[in-house]
Amino acid sequence: VQLQAFGGGLVQAGDSLRLSCALSGSFFRINAMGWYRQAPGKQRELVADITNSGRTNYAESVKGRSTISRDYAKNTVYLQMNSLKPEDTAVYYCNARILRYYYSSYDNDYWGQGTQVTVSS
Repeated sequence: VQLQAFGGGLVQAGDSLRLSCALSGSFFRINAMGWYRQAPGKQRELVADITNSGRTNYAESVKGRSTISRDYAKNTVYLQMNSLKPEDTAVYYCNARILRYYYSSYDNDYWGQGTQVTVSS
């Protein structure tokens, strides 16, 4: 199972950015996909995630400025971020919570390689 993230870059405050992450490999079911971020000197934190049923969850810091979505056919998750702020600067990691086999009793977490988002003031 592999996750490939795209879309990071250097933008100015107030700009928008769209991250995408594609999942490939063999598995039974994806239960959730999401985005986390880690700024220098800080712990990794949840930005947003989306379940199979489409239920979404956002960090308070991005609520109202970001939208997470999934293309279920392509096993891809997107994060549209608007009105970016310098404090959004971080490495963004995509995550997938997967039931690897039909007989598995628990999910496994998989991570993408991270994509840098830098917002200049």
